[in-house]
Amino acid sequence: MAGFLRPKAEYDFVILGAGHAGLQAGLKAGLLNHTALLLDRGPKYSRSYYAPAMDNIPGFPDGISGHKLLDLQIAQVRRMARFTDYLTPVNLESVHREGAHFVTRFERLKARYSVRSRVLLLALGVVDRIPEVGGKIDAIFPWANFGIVDFCMICDGHTLPGRSIAVIGWEPLAVRTAVDLGHWGPSSVTLLTHGHPLLAESPTAEREELLLELERHHIPVRESAIVGFDGIKDKRLGVLFEDGHHEIFDKGFSALPWYSTHAEIARQLGARITPDGYVDSDEDGRVRSASDGSILPGLYVAGDQRDGWKQIPEAWASAERAVIHAWGFYLSEGGSPPDGPGPSPPP
Repeated sequence: MAGFLRPKAEYDFVILGAGHAGLQAGLKAGLLNHTALLLDRGPKYSRSYYAPAMDNIPGFPDGISGHKLLDLQIAQVRRMARFTDYLTPVNLESVHREGAHFVTRFERLKARYSVRSRVLLLALGVVDRIPEVGGKIDAIFPWANFGIVDFCMICDGHTLPGRSIAVIGWEPLAVRTAVDLGHWGPSSVTLLTHGHPLLAESPTAEREELLLELERHHIPVRESAIVGFDGIKDKRLGVLFEDGHHEIFDKGFSALPWYSTHAEIARQLGARITPDGYVDSDEDGRVRSASDGSILPGLYVAGDQRDGWKQIPEAWASAERAVIHAWGFYLSEGGSPPDGPGPSPPP
């Protein structure tokens, strides 16, 4: 049974993370007749797991939930069981390099394992920062689960025409989000700083420029702390403020920096990390060294851990490119040195 699968000692690929990018990488590796081990902490840790509807997924004209899409991808990966092993839930313990191989250690169902691979593909994704209310992050979850509060304007901006919007945040990202949301024609946009001083840590010139943008776009700012939410029965976002004010919006947007970009493993393996916390790589997902910018042999990255637009089709594309490159230029017999341009892939 798939649930009691015991991993092999060695694979061509070990893929860390099984969101949309990791699942696509595991599928593609199997389609290319390479063995792969896909390690998943659990589908609920994917950013899209709680998304009620996504409209930009090809083949689903009526939209599809993130949960359902993950289920479909997992089912497709399981059909590649001849080549690809999918394990969940997994707790990753360590990864290190031994010569031309990576050694990955992890725990599953109280058993510990160590596996080797020629290629290690990082697809651990990133984690949204959730607004805290009363020191807890779960207050906003019901509204997020119903799509009343969103986290990605590129994903959900098309749902905003004629609607009143609350943007939660207090750093430059929040101001730019509030301004950019005007592209979709909402009836109003209000910035909620949740008790934090607006742009307190921004340089003076940047702060003045962003404040001018808020004024130019007629975006009011409410600095009182949020103490609760209501209105979910009416499918609206009611916000209760510490100063006693209460306001109702059609939709909310969380515009806070990432909680985590899961960069620690990459950093331990010698990867260069960008100032924004992403794993630096070339267009094929090959990871660059922190020391001199050269390619780290056999180490790839796909999905949200790369610097780029956080979109599922892009996650799929980055996984495809990384696995195809490893197949054609790194794992193939007689292939070029891993840091070179490589020969043309086999037909």
